[in-house]
Amino acid sequence: MTTSVEPVGPGPIQPESLVGLVSSEEARELAAGWRRLTRAATIVALLTSPALIAFFIKQDGWPVWKALVVTAAIVMTFRGFVDLIFRRLIPWPSLFGVESEAHREDDVLGRRRAWVWLFRLRLALIASTLVTVVWLFRGGSWPAAGGAILHGLGRVLSSPGLWIQVVFVFFLFIANFAILFGPLLMMNLAQMRAFEPGDAEWGVKLEDVRGQAEAKEEVRRVVSIWQSGELFERSGGKRERGLLFLGAPGTGKTMLAKALATGFNSPFVSMPGSGFAATFIGIDAIVVRLLARRAKRMARKWGGQCIVFIDEIDAVGMRRQALQQFAPADDPYSWKDVSDFSFYGPWGAQNPSGDLIVETRRWRERLFEQRAPQRWTNPIVNRIVNQFPGGIFGGMGGGGQLALNQLLVVMDGIDSPPFFRRVLTNRVNTFLDASYIVPRRLGKIPLRIPRARPRGEQIYFIGATNVPMERLDPALTRPGRMGRHVWFRTPTKDDRKDVFDLYLGKVAHDVELDSAARRDEIARITNGYSPAMIDQVCSMALTNAQHDGKLTFGWEHLVQAMTTLESGTAVNVHYPQHELQAVAVHEAGHAVTAHLYRPELESSRLSTRMRGGSLGHHQTFEREERFSRWQHEEMGSLIHVLGAMAAENVFYGENTGGVGGDLQTATDTAAWMVGTAGMRPQRVELDGSLKRGEAEDDVRERINKRFEQIGRTLMNRTRGSADFHADPIASILHDHHKSAIAAQVLGQAYVTAVNTILANKTAVQTLAGHLVHKREMFGDELIEVLEQQKLVKPELDYTREETWPKM
Repeated sequence: MTTSVEPVGPGPIQPESLVGLVSSEEARELAAGWRRLTRAATIVALLTSPALIAFFIKQDGWPVWKALVVTAAIVMTFRGFVDLIFRRLIPWPSLFGVESEAHREDDVLGRRRAWVWLFRLRLALIASTLVTVVWLFRGGSWPAAGGAILHGLGRVLSSPGLWIQVVFVFFLFIANFAILFGPLLMMNLAQMRAFEPGDAEWGVKLEDVRGQAEAKEEVRRVVSIWQSGELFERSGGKRERGLLFLGAPGTGKTMLAKALATGFNSPFVSMPGSGFAATFIGIDAIVVRLLARRAKRMARKWGGQCIVFIDEIDAVGMRRQALQQFAPADDPYSWKDVSDFSFYGPWGAQNPSGDLIVETRRWRERLFEQRAPQRWTNPIVNRIVNQFPGGIFGGMGGGGQLALNQLLVVMDGIDSPPFFRRVLTNRVNTFLDASYIVPRRLGKIPLRIPRARPRGEQIYFIGATNVPMERLDPALTRPGRMGRHVWFRTPTKDDRKDVFDLYLGKVAHDVELDSAARRDEIARITNGYSPAMIDQVCSMALTNAQHDGKLTFGWEHLVQAMTTLESGTAVNVHYPQHELQAVAVHEAGHAVTAHLYRPELESSRLSTRMRGGSLGHHQTFEREERFSRWQHEEMGSLIHVLGAMAAENVFYGENTGGVGGDLQTATDTAAWMVGTAGMRPQRVELDGSLKRGEAEDDVRERINKRFEQIGRTLMNRTRGSADFHADPIASILHDHHKSAIAAQVLGQAYVTAVNTILANKTAVQTLAGHLVHKREMFGDELIEVLEQQKLVKPELDYTREETWPKM
């Protein structure tokens, strides 16, 4: 026996159940019916109007003009109230999905008329109620009560004392505002600088911006559209509203903006982000409005274009508090390179002692970030202040949200029609529509004021910041506002060479510095230099030359200027001879191991001059931009770091305390290799050197144990008690298994470094001798000395006891 199961639920929806949903065809028919009905009402009103005119002229004896005016008013009032009654009784058609332009125009006209007459009806009801109340208390006739109200109002408004008080209160308000807010507002406005074409010359052209070829080309492309983009717009394109310059401090963002102000023949308004900061809430928003007003006025004066440049826009454009939860958080475990945590001193040395500097892309980025001016920010105070967005002393405490909100409105409102033109058009057209007498058009001739159009001015915004774009408000950086992002990278060797070509051409220098080889060498030894620093070092070199009685500077003056710039002043400390020799051996150990095991690097400087707390230093740079590194390259980095300690032990049988910084960097690197990148010691190839009866695995395990013993002896554990969650290196070293593998890596690198120094002992001694004599070696001279030594990598047999260093 089978039973049928009835479906549960209401079942499919039938067409007749869709109550209230009207099809487009029904809406079109309803709109056509409304059109016929309103026209019929208008015809009835017009047909009855002659009778009213005749009545007023014959019965009341009015003049013709008065009868016509009153009749017109009655006809319009009748039509207005008829429309209101019709809208109450008959549904108004929905034109969703209806494409008829005539129906849409009738819809707008009907809604506008209904709003006007409903407003007038409410006024009439309020006036009638007021007259009735006065009539009840005063007595007499009802029209007389209305006349009494009008008479009283006229007497009050005609009183001179009233207008004196109004004027006095108005000027008192203005005076109080000026006294309280005026000085503070003037301090903000004083930072706003406006320049018309021909007013100022910064001496910077677009061709003078060097080292940022891609950014300059991108800006040139956008500016060309700004200047002559009519054809672009006619083709369907849309001009960019704003540019956002992103990059570390000193990379040329402001300089490029000055070049635009010089070359872009239009007015230029400059405003620092700090210019929006204000003590009182609302002042920052006023400053933004005044900035936009000034830019529009200058654009109208000079052909319709103006550039607004906001430097350090992060001061006003930071992500709003309500969006902070969506901001990408800084992940302390997302380490991409050992330089993320081995970065010491003003020049970003790899070790705390400051004597080992390796230029990489990441190193340059961190170095330029470190040079950024620090703003005073206290997270705890900010959290407290942000709880009080209101009040008179709100100011920028809420992160400049009022200024940011107003800036976003201004950027969107640049294309809005003028306010007074919009108001005039709306009021006149509304009055004519509500009159029912003047048609919207006579044939093809429109009888209404045309819609207000935006002015032709084009205001372009350029913002510059050195903070990551993720920290800026997404409403500011979206397309349509500052949606075109131009990235300024830190100067590479080729970029520095380009910048030197510019500034050396402006100062008197020896012809020898113009050779291609020398220019390349200068670019190699100026690791981490910004364009501003290159400009300064050229000027300082000329100062040094003229102090020596020369009109032009040469290589030695340029090197002296670099030393002064990097260390403040040259620290002419004379080491004892034995200590100078030890420092030279230490640095020679770094240079030799780097030359052999780090072919991706090139040595640019080797020095025994004191800088800060470092008695000497070895400086290198990447031959090409790198974005990833292999295990053998990381092992080469370890050998490079430990080369100095190996050299001290080989030459003196012991080491100085100066290797402490090297050991800390080596420990960090080994821990990073093992704990972050999953690397292990390099496989030991025995190559038949086993004794009879020995198993390869047993020999390798014994060798790794010796590596571990040496590594634990060298391992720097000063970070062992650190907060493991905040310090990933300490966390890795706290893990016994990871710590053992890191020690093996460290031991293997040190054994290799010691054997390398032993195999090249004469070369290390020769290099150290050159360094003792020269005190400092640069570029080609250093490379030439290293190449002359015929350095070799040792063949290591870990089964032989003499391979292992004595610890």
